Amino acid sequence: MAAALEVRALTVGYGPVRALRDVCVDVPDGAIVAVLGSNGAGKSTLLRAISRTLAFQRGHATAGSIRFEGRPLDGMSPSRVVAEGIVQIPEGRQVFARMTVADNLRAGTLGVRGGRRETVAALRRVHELFPVLADRAGQKAGLLSGGEQQMLAMGRALMARPRLLLLDEPSLGLAPLMAARIAETVQEINAAGTSVLLVEQNAAIALRLASTAYVLDVGEVALEGPADELAASDEVRRRYLGVVDETAAQDAVRAEAAAPVLRRWSA
Repeated sequence: MAAALEVRALTVGYGPVRALRDVCVDVPDGAIVAVLGSNGAGKSTLLRAISRTLAFQRGHATAGSIRFEGRPLDGMSPSRVVAEGIVQIPEGRQVFARMTVADNLRAGTLGVRGGRRETVAALRRVHELFPVLADRAGQKAGLLSGGEQQMLAMGRALMARPRLLLLDEPSLGLAPLMAARIAETVQEINAAGTSVLLVEQNAAIALRLASTAYVLDVGEVALEGPADELAASDEVRRRYLGVVDETAAQDAVRAEAAAPVLRRWSA
């Protein structure tokens, strides 16, 4: 399968601090790829490098290249990257708290090619995935629950009609049932044709969703391969699944896969 995203020998620093070194990552067209790692491993830095938002954190790439659908992203502005089809959902559900739900969703269309018909179709799709956003269109985003704000952040990104979605810790701080619902929605988004690069603290969820996974350790790729093989790795089991035997690791991943399928949900 051809790669939609190709990251090659990427090295990133924040001033004198090196955050990534010689990182190579591929996201095949139509796939979900997961990136695992402990806090400070460089996972969010990788997403910022792809979305060209490193400068907002005073970071900079010192070596390497990033290509999307064969085109280099080097030198592009963040808005141009969005226009090219890559949209990042940052960690922490960063919605516009004082704006309404409807206005947050409209903000997702800024700078995106397409007319009213495409915008209406995108909004219809968002409301199908997240009915609560239609029900609360006039409510201030800051008054939503944490789970609803995550839905809004995802919905706003989908309004840009991305071909590649960069997801940074979507289950962070959510109750297990809500995290399972978000995971199901990621699968639906992917099934509709959007590639996904997923950074996720919940390794069991990430390895269930992804076909391929990478493990970052102190800014370098320590492990990579098919997600099911990494789920059976002693190191991954010990460090990220919290278990030390293969049977328990497989049970942990299967438990996530057995989460209730809720295709219509509101909160």
